[in-house]
Amino acid sequence: MIPLSDDAPKGRFAWITLTLLLGNVAVFVAQHYGAARDPAQWYFRLGCIPYEISRLADIGPTALVPVPFTLLTALFLHGGWIHLAANMLFLWIFGDNVEARLGHARYAIFYLACGVVATVVQVAIHPGSRAPIVGASGAIAAIMAAYLVFFPHARIKTLVFWFVFVQVVRIPALVYLGYWIAIQLLAGLALQGSGAGGVAWFAHIGGFAAGLGAALALRSQSRGGQRRRSK
Repeated sequence: MIPLSDDAPKGRFAWITLTLLLGNVAVFVAQHYGAARDPAQWYFRLGCIPYEISRLADIGPTALVPVPFTLLTALFLHGGWIHLAANMLFLWIFGDNVEARLGHARYAIFYLACGVVATVVQVAIHPGSRAPIVGASGAIAAIMAAYLVFFPHARIKTLVFWFVFVQVVRIPALVYLGYWIAIQLLAGLALQGSGAGGVAWFAHIGGFAAGLGAALALRSQSRGGQRRRSK
């Protein structure tokens, strides 16, 4: 199911979301079409390698930043155009609404912090893996969880494939995002022991959980502030 748009109120212009989107695209273009002789080296030098994080040791090729910082730089690398395009589509559909609700600065912190937490969860599941973790999926999963908290009654205009038929339908956010996280949980549990599949499922799960917890806390804090002001 491919999201096309939503009917939640947009509010202020989402310039942090746009900046993140353009930043991810710029990094991808620089990696694959810039002066780098071997674009694949970026995954090992800026991606997050669980073995390195769990031991705080650089096993080479030498990282371009201190090893702990790869938890952050990995969020801006992608494995291919499809990986990049899918992540940026979800970021744009759900991110602008969440940014409007949180405000620019708090949204930027939310995105980066939850993205790091998501990667840490994946590292904790497979601490001995030497395969780089890359992609913004964990941070975007957190945004999707926050969207669910703040806009539970929104509807997502979605492109749905039924065998050979294609249809555009409006799906409640609760159903769409519930289905999405259920798929991540099922896939993650099925592949937990192997670390196979090429997808960091537990980064998605960890990001969603982090975003859900943070959004619930922020919503509660906001409501508490409103009650105090109304007295």
